[in-house]
Amino acid sequence: MLKIGVLALQGAVREHVNCLHAPDVEVKIVKRVEELEKLDGLVFPGGESTTMRRLVDKYGFFEPLRQFSEAGKPIFGTCAGLILMAEDIKDETQSHLQLMDMEVQRNAFGRQRESFETKISVKDVGVDVEAVFIRAPLITGVGKEVEILSEFEGEIVAARQNHLLACSFHPELTEDARFHQYFVQMVRESKEAAADSMALT
Repeated sequence: MLKIGVLALQGAVREHVNCLHAPDVEVKIVKRVEELEKLDGLVFPGGESTTMRRLVDKYGFFEPLRQFSEAGKPIFGTCAGLILMAEDIKDETQSHLQLMDMEVQRNAFGRQRESFETKISVKDVGVDVEAVFIRAPLITGVGKEVEILSEFEGEIVAARQNHLLACSFHPELTEDARFHQYFVQMVRESKEAAADSMALT
């Protein structure tokens, strides 16, 4: 059984939980640091990234989250979750967890009233994936190890770097769970690879 957590500091936690369900998946809502220990993968929901960072610090999640990534366990960040993961934030001197080799720009698609829904093509996920953009950030640059999974109007909106997955929109606010199931498969493959590695030692 896979154990996948959703970091429950802010954002659409329940919606992510609903999208992650699969026969071999147990979904955990994560509110305390010690709950990270038994997880095989973790989702960072959207919300407001500055507030989320403040809560990460307040509840002592900063180093444990970095260690979770360093252990090679898959992490999926959506919208503000993507900003938390980014190495750099455009026009800002400080970033947050610095897990993924990419630069992002906050609110690149405009304010709340300029939010929109559309369908986009996402590599290895589908050609008509439903996506909700709400004050969405943009990926303005990526490192050599980052694979671009999707672009919208010529701009990068989803990417993957090994065990790290990020998108600037909200797949959890639709009934289309394919993007989350892609992440579940990442977690499944990661756990199988870890088991194979243990068997060889």
